[in-house]
Amino acid sequence: MLIIAITGMPGAGKTTAAQALEETGLKRIAMGDMIREETKRRGLLEDDKNMGMVMREMRERYGAGAVAELCLRIIEPMKEKVVVVDGIRSIGEVEAFKRAGEVKLLAIHASRQRRFALLSERRRSDDPQDIESFNKRDERELSIGIGNAIALADEVVSNEHLLLQELAQAAVNIVEGWMSSVGS
Repeated sequence: MLIIAITGMPGAGKTTAAQALEETGLKRIAMGDMIREETKRRGLLEDDKNMGMVMREMRERYGAGAVAELCLRIIEPMKEKVVVVDGIRSIGEVEAFKRAGEVKLLAIHASRQRRFALLSERRRSDDPQDIESFNKRDERELSIGIGNAIALADEVVSNEHLLLQELAQAAVNIVEGWMSSVGS
């Protein structure tokens, strides 16, 4: 199995890239959905504060790969040749996925200003409402190791000046290259 793992800071464009890959016929698992489901299961409002707390608690209790382990429960029975995982936040998660197959890590990068603008437009329930909450979210993400995942990515796409479709196409092109080299 080839696992395409997508990482990047909040708002960089991970989900746009992952959805573009899903549109090519690949199965996609969103790690954030695992956190949302656990937050909901606990009867908490699905906002940034609660989801951040749940994510940290899960990692503290079960280790850096805790969310990846939840994803693997879904991925392993699928028997897919290629799966896209949206939302890698640590090397511990990458290591967990390596037990199920080869992992290729794609990082999506954008500046803080660009990411804040994109998150402000997105308006998801867990998006920061102001620059202070945005900065706190960045600090939280960096504290759990996302910077290491980004630094160790196999490929990086800059989403600083791309249109939505250009980001999507860049991700598809990279992954098609990976898939063709794995099949060789």
